[in-house]
Amino acid sequence: MSTLDLFAGPGGWSQGLRALGLTDTGIDTDPAVCATRTAAGRTTIHADVADHPTAPLRGKVSGLIGSPPCQTFSAAGLRAGNTDLPLCHQALDDLAHGHDTRGELRAACTDTRSLLVVEPLRYALDLRPDWIALEEVPAVLPLFEHTARLLAGVGYSTWTGVLNAADFGLAQTRRRAFLIASRTRPALPPEPTHADGGTPTDLFGAGLPPWRTMLDVLGCPPALVVTRGNHTTGGSTFPTTGPSWAVTGRARSWMLKVGNRPTATRRRLDQPAPTLLFGKALNHVSWIDSDGTPVRRLGVEEAAVLQGFPADYPWAGSRTKQFQQIGNAVPPPLATAVLRTVAPAALEVAA
Repeated sequence: MSTLDLFAGPGGWSQGLRALGLTDTGIDTDPAVCATRTAAGRTTIHADVADHPTAPLRGKVSGLIGSPPCQTFSAAGLRAGNTDLPLCHQALDDLAHGHDTRGELRAACTDTRSLLVVEPLRYALDLRPDWIALEEVPAVLPLFEHTARLLAGVGYSTWTGVLNAADFGLAQTRRRAFLIASRTRPALPPEPTHADGGTPTDLFGAGLPPWRTMLDVLGCPPALVVTRGNHTTGGSTFPTTGPSWAVTGRARSWMLKVGNRPTATRRRLDQPAPTLLFGKALNHVSWIDSDGTPVRRLGVEEAAVLQGFPADYPWAGSRTKQFQQIGNAVPPPLATAVLRTVAPAALEVAA
């Protein structure tokens, strides 16, 4: 192996690497995730990241990527991770000083998942990869900053910050914290490829195109079309390849609603989607009409495309499991942008 993917998930980082001509080996314990990765052709070790020994991996890992489980820190959850932050900081310091206190600290946590955020440092200190890229919800940024300081102490250049996936071509305004580290080059954030409303051309070059919208990615792509209807009633054109859920007639006024509260986020079809959350709110991520009338729930293929995956990505498991995998994955376009700054140069290929 060359790139090790901790808490690998269904393959968001893997898709990002693939666009750069690179591959990874992932570690994950969820059977549905492992089945998805197998169907997608991803190499996977079915194991618990926290229990997996690092010694057998020494000398084999040049890149380390990871997205520790975010539920304990997510605004969509109970935020038990906030209570556990001091224990996570202590675990980071202890690991940096050669003391593995994860067992006793985990037992003291309100949510045992909270301490998983320190695992990338354990692997990094034991394996010393050339480069590292980590992703989490924004609430984890203080822990990433702490991790970055510890990595800088052993020779890494580091950058931490929050990136908006819409700035990198995703039709979704998803904000996530990142840690980028390298032993061989300066660690720098990726340059945005899109901007809210776009930017004009200036003396320094062409401006940035506007954020992509749900209609851009879910609408009718250029393709061979067929007509449904007749010359009396009129017809609608639909592509024979690719998704075409919301492109004609009344559907142009649809909005995507995320949540069941009166203050739930709503976005028009000609806007990027809001951050897709598929935990307890799974059945409340749905299309509504302009007057708020429910139309139908968001489909798996639609969710996958809005997260930056191909429409035909081979999701495994129950409907709930499929949506969870999609919502937890790093959006591949954002992964590619981050990895391009830190991973070895490779021939870019179509993802």
